[in-house]
Formats: sequence, structure tokens, C-alpha cells
Amino acid sequence: MQLRRLAVDDYDTVIGAVDEWWGGRPMAVMLPRFFFAHFQPTSFAAEEDGRLLGFLVGFRSQTEPAQAYIHFVGVDPAARGRDIGRRLYERFFATACDLGCREVLAVTAPINSGSIAFHARMGFAPLPGLATTPAGVPYTLDYDGPREDRVRFRRTLPDPGGE
Repeated sequence: MQLRRLAVDDYDTVIGAVDEWWGGRPMAVMLPRFFFAHFQPTSFAAEEDGRLLGFLVGFRSQTEPAQAYIHFVGVDPAARGRDIGRRLYERFFATACDLGCREVLAVTAPINSGSIAFHARMGFAPLPGLATTPAGVPYTLDYDGPREDRVRFRRTLPDPGGE
């Protein structure tokens, strides 16, 4: 398996698979083509023998240059358990560090216990929120619009100066 930058040519493949990868949930709407065109230096694809196994769409904040944000990550259910998500995140962390970022932010739905656990394993801490999941994880109500609650995460990156 190799990691490479996500390309505009990946758009149709990703959009054709992402809803299925989420068990039929309509997720493709969260991935407009402009992400594939304008965030290539910080977005990655995992592939093997020409087959897309996973992808990560992320970017450095234009407003807060010391922050990077992971917008969307997907791994083919048939390829899960092979550390693809971990490898995509680690590539993003290294890229963000090279850009001078000091922290990475991400969100997930409070009902997505697998994603919450994955982010914890990757060193993310949940940010405060007014509600909590049954497991006690805080989340923010209406973060992405009405009834679009999110667990917000932050992960600190190593100081490039080693301090």
C-alpha cells in the first residue's frame, strides 16, 4: 500500500464509494470537488494496486496558521484493520508540522463511537461541550447546524524547535 496526495481525478472514485463506506448514510455532500482541487498538499489517498483503500481531506487554517484541520477521512470497510487510517493521520500530522502547525482539530458525530475511539487512540482529546455521550464524551450541540451535533477534538503537535 502506498500513500500519495489526493488528486482531482480521485473525486469520482471517492464520491462513488463514500456513501456505501458509511453504510448508506449520505456523506458525499460533505466532499465538494473543490477539496480535491485546492487542498492537495494536505490531503492524501491510500491505494494498493490502483485501488483506493482510503483518503484524508485536510488543510491548514487560513485564519489560524498554527492550526490544521482534518475535514474528512474514509477507509474502505473491506480494508479496515490494516492501519490505513493511522497512516493517513500520521502523514497529515507530519505535513502539518512541516507547515509550522502546532495543533490539529477534527470533529465527529457523537453517535460514532468507533471514530471517537480512533481519535482517542491517535492522541486527540475532546474539547468541552454542553452535552455528553453515554460514554461521557463531551460534545457541542448544533455545531454544524441544527441537530448536527459534533464531538470536537484537538491534538497538539510536537514543537518543531524541540521545546
